[in-house]
Amino acid sequence: MKQRLVTRKNFLSVITAGEKPWQINYLAMYSSQWRGATTDPAIMMIPADDHLVHRGDGVFDVMRCINGKIYQMEEHLARLEHSAGAVSLRPPREYPHIRSLIKEMVVLGGERDCIIRIVLSRGPGSFSIDPSDCPETQLYINVIRFKGLPRDLYFKGVSACTSTIPIKKSFFATIKSCDYLPNVLMKIEAGRAGCMYPVSLDEEGFIAEGATENIGIVTTDMVLLFPDFQRTLAGTTAQRVYELADSLLKDGTLKGVAFANIPPADAYRAREMFLTGTSINILPIISYDGKAIGGGLPGDTYKRLLELLRKDMEENRELLTDVPWDKNNKE
Repeated sequence: MKQRLVTRKNFLSVITAGEKPWQINYLAMYSSQWRGATTDPAIMMIPADDHLVHRGDGVFDVMRCINGKIYQMEEHLARLEHSAGAVSLRPPREYPHIRSLIKEMVVLGGERDCIIRIVLSRGPGSFSIDPSDCPETQLYINVIRFKGLPRDLYFKGVSACTSTIPIKKSFFATIKSCDYLPNVLMKIEAGRAGCMYPVSLDEEGFIAEGATENIGIVTTDMVLLFPDFQRTLAGTTAQRVYELADSLLKDGTLKGVAFANIPPADAYRAREMFLTGTSINILPIISYDGKAIGGGLPGDTYKRLLELLRKDMEENRELLTDVPWDKNNKE
């Protein structure tokens, strides 16, 4: 079949010929390739020879804007910088202005509740694996409409199952790289098994993390446990929940809070089990590998922690970054 030749002259007419329904949620993008921004989803592209595309050579992070303010921006940027340093990715020339760029893209997107995805890529330069072919690190910032989970899941809970997909080893597990193939396979496997969320095990057989979530349990003796971050990604939400749990220690609800090795058998016996993440906050697991957790209902500790986290996300001025909205933007 003969293909039409796409040139500079007809490129825009070709790519805008048919709107894609999923693109309605793409609000704004900054690309260091252009040294500019767009609100047109049709041109939110990156070059095919960017090593991010054909080698997965890049790192990223995701943060949320809530009621017009960005939550935990500094924590997410610190993790992004850690990931970039771990893979010897030089900061791009725009990076000193990253904070103002993020805010500018949120304002350009025009919605006060959104997801912000920041990608640092090795950049274009060749189709080889050699990073020295790439003259400059690239920065991409995407602002996406926030579409939360159905509210009833926070009242009813979700199912989870152990994944057979091998987890990334400790060094790679602690880097938020753009190579998410194991995570994708975990999600596929869970869907085929009829459960909503996969749970990976580390190389020693302990609970590690979900496809994009951290995991916590409340033991029978009321100790809140998270898997150690030595073999999992250090989730910003999980760390914040860990800190917020201090108030439950003080009022006697919890007897302890710790990072620990958690065998699946301990999760089966747990009073409560839940997922944490930037987009989901805290989500209760009521069934794990077909076994009911906590009688099959979301627990009281989860409810308290979710309440504390939501309050923190809306009111904690120390963790909320102002965005310069003006009268021309949606209030």
